[in-house]
Amino acid sequence: MSERIACFVMSGGVGSRLWPLSREDNPKQFHDLSGDGSMLAKTLRRMTGRTAGAAPVFLIASERHAGRVHADVNGMDLAGGGVLFEPVGRNTAAAVALATLRTLADFGDSLVLVVPSDHEIFTTAQFWQTVEQGAPAAGEGRLVVFGIRPDQPETGYGYIEVGAEHGGVFDVSRFVEKPDLETARKYVAAGNYYWNAGIFLFRASVMRDAFLRFQPDIWAATEKAFAAATSDLSGLYMPEELYAAIPSDSIDYAVMERAEGIAMVPAGFRWNDLGSWQSLLDVGPSDENGNVIIGDVVAIDCQNSYIRSHGRLLSAVGLKDTAVVATADATFVAPVSHSQNVRKVVQQLEKSGRLETRFTPSHDRVVESGAWRSRVRHWLFEEALPLWSTVGVDERHGGFHEALGLDAVPLARPKRMRTMARQVYGFAVARARGWDGPADRLIAHGLEFMSRGRTDRGGWVRTFNVDGSVSDATEDAYDHSCVLLALAHAHMCGNPDALQLGRETFAFVDEHLEDSSLAGFLEAPEGGSLRRSNPHMHLLEAFLAWHEATGDRTYLRRAARIVDLFRSYFFDADSWTVGEYFQDGWAAAPDGKGDWTEPGHHFEWASLLIDFANRSGQTSLTTYARKLYASAVANGLNRATGLAYGAVSKQGMPLDLVSRSWPQTEAIKASIALDRADGPDLKPEIEARVGRLFRWHIDPAPVGLWIDRIDERGRSVAAEVPASIFYHLVYALMQYLDSTEERGSAA
Repeated sequence: MSERIACFVMSGGVGSRLWPLSREDNPKQFHDLSGDGSMLAKTLRRMTGRTAGAAPVFLIASERHAGRVHADVNGMDLAGGGVLFEPVGRNTAAAVALATLRTLADFGDSLVLVVPSDHEIFTTAQFWQTVEQGAPAAGEGRLVVFGIRPDQPETGYGYIEVGAEHGGVFDVSRFVEKPDLETARKYVAAGNYYWNAGIFLFRASVMRDAFLRFQPDIWAATEKAFAAATSDLSGLYMPEELYAAIPSDSIDYAVMERAEGIAMVPAGFRWNDLGSWQSLLDVGPSDENGNVIIGDVVAIDCQNSYIRSHGRLLSAVGLKDTAVVATADATFVAPVSHSQNVRKVVQQLEKSGRLETRFTPSHDRVVESGAWRSRVRHWLFEEALPLWSTVGVDERHGGFHEALGLDAVPLARPKRMRTMARQVYGFAVARARGWDGPADRLIAHGLEFMSRGRTDRGGWVRTFNVDGSVSDATEDAYDHSCVLLALAHAHMCGNPDALQLGRETFAFVDEHLEDSSLAGFLEAPEGGSLRRSNPHMHLLEAFLAWHEATGDRTYLRRAARIVDLFRSYFFDADSWTVGEYFQDGWAAAPDGKGDWTEPGHHFEWASLLIDFANRSGQTSLTTYARKLYASAVANGLNRATGLAYGAVSKQGMPLDLVSRSWPQTEAIKASIALDRADGPDLKPEIEARVGRLFRWHIDPAPVGLWIDRIDERGRSVAAEVPASIFYHLVYALMQYLDSTEERGSAA
């Protein structure tokens, strides 16, 4: 009988060249790409097919894929092998070192065969015949690789240049990186270049010595992690902190390109690494026109194309030599000859933090907490803040533009005081959360412009013309709440004028906006036909901000008066809703207005009540917050999109079917606030709400902008991008980053 060969299958890759099908959570080795089982299962079956001697089979896989691994391994006889789980990926050098250590521990100085899990090899007998041909050289102490004779110039594979032949085994002259097309043509014409199959055969002691010579740090760190491993029936597990300390490198760079006397055996089997859509077109079952059609596809007058759909209907007309792959959340289209370049798409998506490279869409999948951190951070710091701190600033007339077009061009709109204040607030929050842009200058710029709108009584006007002249001098309570909020955060950022401006504004509010009956605040000094809860909610927000800025409990007492109004008048205990419109004395407004509620404000009130409860110790308010949140979720969401409606009745009937962007941000803030309170774990819900915001409002928009209005069928009805929403987005997403910071998610 021949010498034992310990077989190790590496299953740690992502397979980004087959995106959008292959993703981090479901890489290509788990897919059935040719109709007879997953690539991993086929590889394992092939490894168990040796007839010349013992061949225990081990699988080196990512711990995060344990469920998928066990599904493929279940019921398979591994001939005394098992599964070795990597807690984190550390490239192929660590995997080969781990295979060597396991072989030395279990079988002594046996031969070791290391193969990828994601290659298509069509005949098991021919595969093992090729391996056995290399076994004598490996037994004599040579590192053995396997080469595929190229039948065409290929730029997606590495090459092996060989020299002299000895009984069907060649000496390796050098390994060559993936070439350009012209160089690949020269290699094919030369006749002594082979594609590198990425399969290795060696004696365990020889690979150990190679590591000790060329990469002792990798060997020592892997040995330490392996020594600390624990095992159970499901596999071997290593401590993450030890395995993560292994330097990450490929076995090619770490050892093979440095070692001497390497041997190569030409493959006697048909091979394809199925690493591109071109390769799947080559091996897939094709129709009479050379097309490979998979899924719900209608193809007319198409030739030599790979067309695949997972889920929705995909139709194509007149395509030639094209790859089209559609999943529930992404579509890839390219000439088949360019399909290798899908990696460039993946790299761009990863750079901007898109989750489409990480997660496979599933209605019942719970995304890990913090999954959106990278995308959120990138959008805030690399897209939105750079845009709005430049294009969004009116350097000519002062202040900030009220809106931008969807082409990011400023629109000539009157400038509302509340928008100017909210932009100041947004930049102040960004500065406090680490933005290194010109926040101090923008805060001062905004406050200088706003101060042009001071009234003789010390209040603030409602609206400016584009050139900065006053358009509407009404001293509106809502605007004053926004001004106070901006001044509090400007003060926390060190603006020298904010504190005095805040004091003057509070004096005006107390003198001219406070209801003489002490029942809240007027809409304006002259009053109005209706009174609203919304300005009071924003005053509560401002009072809490001033308490944060100064620590003065006077502001907390101001906040307490708003909370009392909420409990006494605004909150409807029967429907768990907040009324929007009232008459004097806080009776519900007539003509149906008294039945109007806004889910976005329910979310907003919920987070503010939790904030006040945390500051004041009035923990009973958490119950109100939960009721508001539950009411908004139960009756205020469009079931088709999962987005909050603009308004619903107290009985839950939709009144405003448009979903704006800001209520979705307030839902994020409310779920974060309630997650921090005692109660159910809302982290999956937080991720889902962030996901919906990006799915419907941010990702479909140009860079740094958002789609503000979505109709009941999920269609954009936005004509512009209002600057007044910027502060909603900045604060909610900054809170998301804060809330996930300690959970170890990638930033």
